[in-house]
Amino acid sequence: MPPWRNNGGGFISADKVIKQCIEVLERIMGDDAVPRNIRRSAENVKAILLQEGLTEAVKAASAISVLDEISNDPNIPLHTRTLIWNVASQLETIPVA
Repeated sequence: MPPWRNNGGGFISADKVIKQCIEVLERIMGDDAVPRNIRRSAENVKAILLQEGLTEAVKAASAISVLDEISNDPNIPLHTRTLIWNVASQLETIPVA
């Protein structure tokens, strides 16, 4: 996959962005302060991002949709909501084409 995004002078591939997002999702999944339904949704997003046979753009769009739902949950801790928004922002940088 060709480099596509400039990050402070270096380039990051869509694969690397997805891997970074998965790391954050795993942190959320391992945080006992996060409600179980939020951890389960984070696990679902991780599964979407790891799914074979889909383009990075399709994975990102599907994951962003679920992340949007998670971030609107009134029971989500503030620090977790911020992490969710950061993951969604990173996924939004993946180009469609």
